[in-house]
Amino acid sequence: MHLGYQLRRAAAWDSGQPILATDVAFTLKLIFCPGLPNEKVRTSLQFIRDIKLDSANPRRFTFVCRGQAPEFSYESGDFPILSEDALDPTHSLRQLSLVSIANATDATSTPALAALAKRYQEADLGQHPERLPGCGPYQLEEWKTKQSLTFKRKAHWWADSLRPAPLVLQAKPLKLRFSIIPDDAAAAMALRRHEIDVLPQVSARTFKRLQESADAQKNFAFYSTLSYEVVTAGFNTRRPMLHDSLTRQALSKLFDPVRLLQATQLGQGERTVGLVHPHDRRYYDSSLPLPAYDLPRAQALLQRAGWRRQATGWARPAGSQPQRLALLLRYRSEDPTFKLIALQFKAAAALLNIPVVLRPTEGSTMTTALHEGDFDMYIRTQKGNPFAFDYTSMLHSRTVNEGNFTKFGTPASDRLIEAVATAKTPEQKRQLLHRFQVMLQNQAPMVPLFFLSYRLATDRRIQNLYPSAIKPGYSAPTITWASNALLGLAQQ
Repeated sequence: MHLGYQLRRAAAWDSGQPILATDVAFTLKLIFCPGLPNEKVRTSLQFIRDIKLDSANPRRFTFVCRGQAPEFSYESGDFPILSEDALDPTHSLRQLSLVSIANATDATSTPALAALAKRYQEADLGQHPERLPGCGPYQLEEWKTKQSLTFKRKAHWWADSLRPAPLVLQAKPLKLRFSIIPDDAAAAMALRRHEIDVLPQVSARTFKRLQESADAQKNFAFYSTLSYEVVTAGFNTRRPMLHDSLTRQALSKLFDPVRLLQATQLGQGERTVGLVHPHDRRYYDSSLPLPAYDLPRAQALLQRAGWRRQATGWARPAGSQPQRLALLLRYRSEDPTFKLIALQFKAAAALLNIPVVLRPTEGSTMTTALHEGDFDMYIRTQKGNPFAFDYTSMLHSRTVNEGNFTKFGTPASDRLIEAVATAKTPEQKRQLLHRFQVMLQNQAPMVPLFFLSYRLATDRRIQNLYPSAIKPGYSAPTITWASNALLGLAQQ
């Protein structure tokens, strides 16, 4: 499959230099360069095999893709472009093909790659974004660690000349401040005090309290949409006690999605059989049973897996030392939904005499623990979208050390995931996705509990917010104020 693109003639870096196809080619090579923190985006773009530049037009290029799928047209344009001149002023990567870089296992084996990786790491762009020229409408004005990020509108931006400007190239607020307020009650209070103007990802209870307040109804607008973010419980399938699917199926029966959805979301959300959204009638397999709480079934499955209940818990033969069924469950400490799910699971496990240690973990430490496999089970969300069905990053064996935290993957499951991602027709994709949903229930590397709803509360004067089912759930750059209101914008 070939996908042709042409960059807008007006598109330019902050320096005024034009954005060219060579910048796109360089960015792709950087994405596939080993030794850089690019695992997630590299996985999502694995279908791009090569890029061909047009010798007659410096803004035109073509992606050569592996296989053929309608989703490629969405995914192939969904990554930021970086400046070749800023990061590779000698254009050293032009001598290397994208294929050769993608096949490299170690940057040190190629001097040009090693030098680029070193230069990129030394630039420390995560802490010093000013060292890299951009092409967007905003620039970082202030960064208060763990408090806020403030961006100001550039006085001159290339897209200002476009008439009419497409939605994705609109930038109306003169300033955007993103405040970090982990506590839900504190965030709601900041909204009431007009310290922030947009409050996304509102908890169900806080949203309900705000909606029931006469004062809040007068000052704020409320939006609720479905989302493609699903709450899941995952198993570390590399653990000997969790290596077999029967044990994982048994433990899956200890979750109570019905009560959890009510307790954590006041019933707002969607239970699901898998990772496909229930509202997607094209591909969702409604013939499968929804996950359900079932202690007798859990016990029967454990016995089928070879476990025997003893006075001290469950055990099964495993060489000279029997295996003991005892679990360490991690979840992000600042999320009350995860905490409630973990407590419900622990209480259910206790009824079967299965010890569970809960380990609430701070966000960055949680990510490290997941990468290193320092857990038996986890609770977290998986984010999707309505355009693509590529589960490589979360369940393919190739991404075990990247985004596949369950460490799951078999030759058969890998082939199925690859086939889903490259399906050529809707009917073929439907059949493959139904097989994928069956596989997910049978193998049970993770348990999808329910899809979340996105709830949003804003100052009533705000317009053109465009509530969305894709995180963060709204469009900040398009926001305007009603007449006679200030153009500044503060938001969480």
